[in-house]
Amino acid sequence: MTRAFLVTLFLEAALVICWSSGFIGAKLASETPAVFLLMFWRFLFTSVGLLPFVCIAFKKGMTARSFLIQFLVGFLAMGVFLAFGVKSIDLGVPVGTSALISALQPLMTVAMASLLLKEDISYRQWMGLFIGLFGVSVAVGGSSSTASSLAYTFAFLGVLAMVGATIVTKTVSKPLDLLPTLGIQCQAATVLFFPLSIYEGTLIPTITQDFLFAIIWFVIFSTIGAYGFFWLCLRRSSTARVSSLIYLTPPVTAIWAWLMFSEPITIFILIGFAICFVGVVLAAKSD
Repeated sequence: MTRAFLVTLFLEAALVICWSSGFIGAKLASETPAVFLLMFWRFLFTSVGLLPFVCIAFKKGMTARSFLIQFLVGFLAMGVFLAFGVKSIDLGVPVGTSALISALQPLMTVAMASLLLKEDISYRQWMGLFIGLFGVSVAVGGSSSTASSLAYTFAFLGVLAMVGATIVTKTVSKPLDLLPTLGIQCQAATVLFFPLSIYEGTLIPTITQDFLFAIIWFVIFSTIGAYGFFWLCLRRSSTARVSSLIYLTPPVTAIWAWLMFSEPITIFILIGFAICFVGVVLAAKSD
C-alpha cells in the first residue's frame, strides 16, 4: 500500500468518526437547558480561533465574492442544517435515526444536481434514490421514539439545507484554503444562532460541566474535525466516493448512542440500514 492510499484511508476513517460525532454532540446539547445557546457559543469560539486565518486569506487576495459564497455555504451547512438537526434530536428523534435521515444527503444531492446542474442521472441511480428513501421510512416507522412528526420534519429540512450547501460548493472552481473556509463558515453559523439564542431566552450560558464538555466535543470533533475532514477528503477523492462515506455514519452513530446513552438498536433500524446500503450501491456512479 502506498503512502497516499494510507493517508486517504486515514482521512476517510476520521471523516466517518467525526461526522458521526455531530449527532452525539446534538444529544449532549439536548441535555443542556438551551440547545441554540450552546450552538452559538460553539461557533463563536471557533470563529474567533480561526479569524486570523480569514484575515490572512483577505491579505492574499480573497475576493468579496469568494467570502460571500463560503458564508452562504456555512449558513446552510453549519447553520440551517445543524439548527434543524439539533432541534429534531432535542424534540425526541433518536440520534441513530437522525443520522440515518441525514445519510440521505448524497442521494438527495444527486436528484438536485440533475434538476439544477443538469447532470445526467441514470435509471439505476434514480432507483437507488427511492430505495434509500424507503430504507429511511422503514427505520423511522419502526423506531421506538415518541417524537412528533414536526421533529422528523425538522430532520429532513436540515438535510435539504446540507444538499443546498453541497450544490453551491459544486459551483466553486477555486476553493479557499481549509482554515479560512472553516472560519468564514463558522462566522455564518454564529450569525444564525445569535437570534435563535435570544429567542430561547439568553446569550449568557450557565457554565456547567455538561455545557463545557458539549462545547469542547463540538469544536474539536464536530466542527474542525467533521467539516475539516470532509473538505480535505473532497480535495483528494471524487465527490461520489466522499459522499458514499456519509452512509457509514448511521451504524457508527447508533453504536456510539448505544454505548453512551443506552439507545436501543432496533430490528427496524438494522433493516433500514441494509435497505439504504442497497440504495447506495445502486446510486453509485460506475467508473
